[in-house]
Amino acid sequence: MAETEKLGDSVRAVDRALEILLAFTAADCELTVGQLLKRVDLSRPTLYRLLYTLEQRGFVVSEGDPQKFRLGPSVGQLAHVWTSSQDLAALAAPLMQRLREQTGETVALFVLEGGDRLCIAELPSAQPLSFKRGIGYRERISVGASGRAILANIGADGEDRRRYAAERGLDIARPVEDLDMVKQRGYAVSKDELIQGAVAIAAPFFDRSGQVAGSLGVFGPGARLPAERIQAFGEMLVREAAELSRTLGKREES
Repeated sequence: MAETEKLGDSVRAVDRALEILLAFTAADCELTVGQLLKRVDLSRPTLYRLLYTLEQRGFVVSEGDPQKFRLGPSVGQLAHVWTSSQDLAALAAPLMQRLREQTGETVALFVLEGGDRLCIAELPSAQPLSFKRGIGYRERISVGASGRAILANIGADGEDRRRYAAERGLDIARPVEDLDMVKQRGYAVSKDELIQGAVAIAAPFFDRSGQVAGSLGVFGPGARLPAERIQAFGEMLVREAAELSRTLGKREES
């Protein structure tokens, strides 16, 4: 009985320590004890005791007066190991397969590279009439749905987006779609833009820091994609892209 209780105490201590680490975010990377107490359900003595242990193992560091804590090098080491083990195309494969089964159209995954998007995975439609570009296809993010889904989500606002575009020579003076609307809706749509007769729908996905990392798209002929199907596919893409973002470590916004 005593061993069971001791094990239970150890598990609770681990759970509380993890709760402390998860209290830090990209926006709040430094926190005082007072700020931490508002985010974790712990007494002040317990919080100090756990912070001391975490600091001893390099998971947090502290400095300043008043004392502020931030994540330490041990967290960076774990993040490096985790990042190195990720294969984005493999992580996205199950949800891409679901999308192809549900839509019957070509599904592709793009990553952001400067002012371009690069296709790193594609599942072609099995239907006789279909559109595909192939792994390795590259295009500017200022054109096409899979590009504008990314561009619309660069930075916090339109000024960040314009600065990013200007630095990379992207022409966004006359976008086919209003980028603010794309960001609000959650997905972008293009028709007859890069391939005559083709419709593309795409939604962005995000990395663990909350920055846009790429897009997930569905491509098919306009004859099979009336407005109601475009909306339905767009909503599917938003859900699956959000799942991919969570897999990559993006935390839900509170």
